[in-house]
Amino acid sequence: MITEITEKEYGALNQSEPKLIEFYSKTCGPCKMLSFVLKDISKQKPEFPIYIIDFDENRELKERLGVKGFPTMLFFKEGLEVSRLEGLKQKPAIISAIDALA
Repeated sequence: MITEITEKEYGALNQSEPKLIEFYSKTCGPCKMLSFVLKDISKQKPEFPIYIIDFDENRELKERLGVKGFPTMLFFKEGLEVSRLEGLKQKPAIISAIDALA
């Protein structure tokens, strides 16, 4: 499932569950293409939480997490960032990063 969240909602997330958080911009072409990939992954792995955060509307959070550009995908396990993919990535690379969280 893909859920759009804000900085405030980010703080309320279950820190123990593995998750993917993508920072995107509404004006970013690669972000739009990535959204189709993430929707496909969400169908394939419906139990895995995917959160998207607007890069432009959540500046403090992006700075706190060290996100420099978009799209940027952060992979978390037990509350810690364990990997990061920047730019448009293909489905196999994203699936591999998700599987590594298991």
